Amino acid sequence: MVTSPFTMASAHIKTGHRPRELRRRVVLPARVRTGAQWSDTCILNISSRGLLIHSARAATEGSLIEVWRGEHVIVARVMWRDGARVGLQSDERLPVEQILSLGQSTALRLVASDGALIERRKRPRRDQDQARLRGRAVEFLGVAAVAVGLAVSAWVMVESAFAMPLRVIGAALGG
Repeated sequence: MVTSPFTMASAHIKTGHRPRELRRRVVLPARVRTGAQWSDTCILNISSRGLLIHSARAATEGSLIEVWRGEHVIVARVMWRDGARVGLQSDERLPVEQILSLGQSTALRLVASDGALIERRKRPRRDQDQARLRGRAVEFLGVAAVAVGLAVSAWVMVESAFAMPLRVIGAALGG
């Protein structure tokens, strides 16, 4: 059956629904934040008002989540969920072409044309190294505190074990 634009327009008027916006089918890796938890996700299709993602992370209908794709942060509401597929609607218009062209962006290349490495991270590595060293120091202090506690407990147990027979001997000797 062939439908003309006129028939589609008249169907739109009869049903009261807007025609669906064109969705671009893609497979784009991204990160998703639901609450305080981050996980990997995959964008399956995108339009200027929403996304379809594949995410193993549970998100309830109506909740707000963030999807990060490169420099783009998309805040969207979960409209529906079917297994791992999640339909999202954004309040703001999405820059579809920028998000799609992110893979060809020069900022994502590991090596520039002159062979110099490009820094892709937001924070320099030394901040991560300092955080790692602080974590190791806290872990060491925790282990040291447990070891000191165990040593004190062992000292008290050994002292009480030797004190009892010495008291009995002292009492027997009359002193």
